[in-house]
Amino acid sequence: MAITRTSSDLSDVERVSDGKETVAHDECPHTGGMRPEDVEFLANFPEDRKKKTVRKVDFRLIPMLVLLYLMAYLDKTNIGNAKIEGLLVSLNMTGVEYNVAVSVFFIPFVLAEVPSNMVLHLFKRPSLYIGGIVVCWGIIMTCNGVVQSYGGLIAIRIFLGLFEAGFLPGAILIISKWYLPNETQTRIALLYTSAASGGGLSGLLAFAIAKMDGVGGYEGWRWIFIIEGLATIAIGAMCFFLLVDSPALSKWLDADEKRYLELRQQVRRVVRPDEFRDSHFDKHAILSVLTDWKIYLLILANWSNAVPNYAMKFTMPQIIKNMGYTSANAQLLTIPPYAVGAISAYVFSVFADRHSWRMPFIVGPQLCLIVAFSILFAKSADIKNNIALCYFAVCLACFGMYPILPGVNAWNLANTPSPTKRAISIGFLVCVGNIGGLIGSYIYLDKEAPKYPTGFGTSFGFASAGVVAAVTLEVLLKRRNKKKELMSEDEVRQRYTDEELDRMGERSPLFKYAL
Repeated sequence: MAITRTSSDLSDVERVSDGKETVAHDECPHTGGMRPEDVEFLANFPEDRKKKTVRKVDFRLIPMLVLLYLMAYLDKTNIGNAKIEGLLVSLNMTGVEYNVAVSVFFIPFVLAEVPSNMVLHLFKRPSLYIGGIVVCWGIIMTCNGVVQSYGGLIAIRIFLGLFEAGFLPGAILIISKWYLPNETQTRIALLYTSAASGGGLSGLLAFAIAKMDGVGGYEGWRWIFIIEGLATIAIGAMCFFLLVDSPALSKWLDADEKRYLELRQQVRRVVRPDEFRDSHFDKHAILSVLTDWKIYLLILANWSNAVPNYAMKFTMPQIIKNMGYTSANAQLLTIPPYAVGAISAYVFSVFADRHSWRMPFIVGPQLCLIVAFSILFAKSADIKNNIALCYFAVCLACFGMYPILPGVNAWNLANTPSPTKRAISIGFLVCVGNIGGLIGSYIYLDKEAPKYPTGFGTSFGFASAGVVAAVTLEVLLKRRNKKKELMSEDEVRQRYTDEELDRMGERSPLFKYAL
């Protein structure tokens, strides 16, 4: 595994974008099937222009995805803020009914993610598809503000889950088309920090919007849904014009930059040169994903984030309120834990991309989760006398949760060179990973407050299982790489054509798994 040192005057994004940085399977780029003039073009494309081109993509693509994911996060989780502002009282709901309302979101959310990514993979203009689903869920979120019954809330949550399902796997797929494997985790982390930032922003917005209680005859919790829903509609409309589609359709890139972005993917066998314009689908890729043992270890590692993360999203305001704070102060005190999570997601991802090594930057945060939930499990029964320690544990939990998802997804992208299989595997990983959200919706029971033994204990268990999964995957991939080294490249090329090696994907003897 190569670890390249970079000069101290480069920014973090520039460091991980440097063409000299490598992951295991990028160390020996393959040029089979490329025209000689294309090989020469890539070899002579100046380093400063490479960095400038990737930086242009960063500024055009990432901010819009971050903003969209922020709205997805707010709209998915603001029910937790609405709860402590009177949602249950207004709709005459019980705590169990609240858990059901939270969890039904995940049924269509999970079921629609893989089909959504399969559809998006075929779109020539992803901006139209992504913009459309964002506007739809914004309309649904606005309607949540006028719901009058428990049944109406259930219906809203189901449709919200259906339309939000396509965004996160779609965003990761878009990132994988524009960036190389050793550039993806930092970009996914920037996307994911918006979720952590959104956790704090959600509390701040709820604190401010709830003061509109009585305006227009609506309770404060209704205004939370209405205002955030209208904001989502506006941002979804912006997506049609501002979300970039492909190098070929990007007027802000010159001809050489477009050529570089497409060829650099081809030379590393990350995508076919026509991926941005695919109009067919490989049905065998679905079976390949379902029978890939690696994806199931990544799912287990993903659950170490999904179960405690979703559970905390919906329950953190209540946990903090149990410390003795008012609803308003509890909303504000959700901000620091999420800020810590945003910082950790970015920092861990920068180092993971810089060293082209995923496992330690996943396991480290998982160990933080284990410590955090051990503290909460032991001390939350007497939470009012252990406020500082328990609040520290909540912050430590967020510190550990948020770096995991970028690391797991980047690891999957790095080891899935086939574009069609990658599109499906992204959706499948996020889809099954979000079953953890369904589990997390039920583990914090009102009748167990403030101790929440089921919630804290289950989160501890999934974090521990995630450590085992990540370490196991690392060990098994190392063994596979050693087996591939038994055959020299000359022997491989004598036995297989370039086309055969391409079709083999990660099974190719020339493909070295990223660790």
